[in-house]
Amino acid sequence: MSQDIVRDFERVSPELVKQAADFQAAILADVAGRRGTMHGRIQALRPRMKVAGPALTVEVRPGDNLMIHAAMAMAQPGDVLVIDGKGDQTSALMGTIMMTACRQLGIAGVIVDGAVRDSLEIDEMDFPVFSVGTNPNGPTKNIGGRIGHPISCGGVSVQAGDFVLADADGIVVVEKEKLASLIPAAHKKVEDEAKRIAQIKEGQTAASWLVPSLRAAGVLKDGETL
Repeated sequence: MSQDIVRDFERVSPELVKQAADFQAAILADVAGRRGTMHGRIQALRPRMKVAGPALTVEVRPGDNLMIHAAMAMAQPGDVLVIDGKGDQTSALMGTIMMTACRQLGIAGVIVDGAVRDSLEIDEMDFPVFSVGTNPNGPTKNIGGRIGHPISCGGVSVQAGDFVLADADGIVVVEKEKLASLIPAAHKKVEDEAKRIAQIKEGQTAASWLVPSLRAAGVLKDGETL
């Protein structure tokens, strides 16, 4: 097997994927230290789409999808294809035929720093796809790339097997070694936010931290208030 293809790598466990998949990307991003989120240029093809699972990383040359086909042939059920397409929008890297095959193979979804096409048909399939945009132009299938290696996608480093979660807000990547430790913090974050929202609905709209923060920033003097 070519050294450009890493076939064997540790994936985040299905049990952890199931636990973490219930959270919003925003919750995981917050408890992960407000880091690990891809650039907002990569968005859900439709806002209702959501996907979670271990990353199968793919690096391609702009406009060429040869290695995506290879990755699909290697993928395990539940994998999320995470593709470094270099942000190129001049041609689509995937469309209906490939997405249909992905679904048939049990691939959970696709995240691509590049363009896709056949968006209406993918919408009807309700298959989770996150991309920079769309373009009707098709790709070439001529140029080698890499599978299973570390990539940069949407400005974030992604290792094969890392946990990725994508929803209407965007995409968060969590190192597979760290995910388990974040689950309790994510549950607490959800509970704390629910309590705060309940307080706001009861009329407690003022944030307790606001005035001290304004004083610390020099906006208000000691003793001053809003």
